[in-house]
Amino acid sequence: MADLFENEAPAPSSTAPAEPREDAPLADRLRPRTLSEVVGQEHLTGPEGSIGRMVAAGRLSSMILWGPPGTGKTTIARLLADSVGMRYAAVSAVFSGVADLKKAFAEAETAAKAGQKTLLFVDEIHRFNRAQQDGFLPFVERGTVTLVGATTENPSFALNAALLSRAQVLILERLGHEALGELLTRAEELERPLPLTDDARAALIASADGDGRFLLNQAETLYNAGLDQPLDPAGLGSFLQRRVAVYDKDRDGHYNLISALHKAVRGSDPDAALYYLARMLTAGEEPRYLARRLVRMAVEDIGMADPAALTQCIAARDAYEFLGSPEGELALVQACIYLATAPKSNAAYMAQKAAWRSAKETGSLTPPKNILNAPTKLMKNIGYGEGYSYDHSAEDAFSGDNYWPDEMEPQGFYQPTGRGFEKRVAERMEFWAARRKGRD
Repeated sequence: MADLFENEAPAPSSTAPAEPREDAPLADRLRPRTLSEVVGQEHLTGPEGSIGRMVAAGRLSSMILWGPPGTGKTTIARLLADSVGMRYAAVSAVFSGVADLKKAFAEAETAAKAGQKTLLFVDEIHRFNRAQQDGFLPFVERGTVTLVGATTENPSFALNAALLSRAQVLILERLGHEALGELLTRAEELERPLPLTDDARAALIASADGDGRFLLNQAETLYNAGLDQPLDPAGLGSFLQRRVAVYDKDRDGHYNLISALHKAVRGSDPDAALYYLARMLTAGEEPRYLARRLVRMAVEDIGMADPAALTQCIAARDAYEFLGSPEGELALVQACIYLATAPKSNAAYMAQKAAWRSAKETGSLTPPKNILNAPTKLMKNIGYGEGYSYDHSAEDAFSGDNYWPDEMEPQGFYQPTGRGFEKRVAERMEFWAARRKGRD
């Protein structure tokens, strides 16, 4: 590939980022100049962090920066190149194709011949398909480029295993209130105090939902408005829009929240369960999907401890279908609260797994003849149904017969707990076990 582009001049190497124009957006004018100025990611950029250690050693390895939007992935990549004196090149998976990648690799090889190493930053790397991702491998292995990819998607699902094995995954955290407050302070030092009351300032930080770039864009809107009087929280809410929550229905945010909802229900925390249910519904999740998941929770985590839980969830589904949104969502809320406050048992779930496993292991064993129907004379002659005890005719409607194949010992798949309705079930099972033992 280098031969195809050997006459290409390498892109100019990056040293310190160029000074932004005076009319550049506020976020660009406040972009950090050194890694020490990056806020909220000290666990990576600090002296004990992975990035801090690599910079101190003067050697970078390929890495994937995984984190929400507006947390500094692009900034860190550019500053990394400057920190160790590498040439900086960047492509975006949104706007670049195979030709752009070939050109970037060819320029990196030309630069390498001149003794200059290249840091190749690939924004939205998860948007490249599997074949394109595989195209990075030989250049990373040969050291032609040090790859720094940025993604908002879970690398475990979005990136090839081969690529992940050659790069560290570094997780950037959403910016907390302290880090976002520091960004606003820097903006005010560069411009002027924001026209906000203290409570409105706190509300502005909360509205950013951890996204530093969004926060600075909101601050710039306030500066440009030329307000005469400071806004209170109500005034701010009327003037600005909240950031739309990060939530992709078919991606990582979706699975994280449904996992959190399920575990909050299992952990009997109705308030946390309602919070995650609200997070998903307000972000636009399909209510029918949530109804299905609530049904699953009812049978997996409540089960026989409260059999009415399943009935509640089916009724909530039907109520939603009858009422529609938003009125029908209250039925889902009621089902969620019911599940979270119900006694818990996964005995039925564990029994299913054990029974399925046993069925696969034992194959095609025939049930004992005494419990087989005998609709024909031949079947009767070979013993089908012979000696069957009709339980309703026995004392306590319990015969204690054996119902297991002759080649198989009786199994104990279902082990009820002592919680809720299952406590009564457990008592009945103990009674029956004692009767069987007496009969034996």
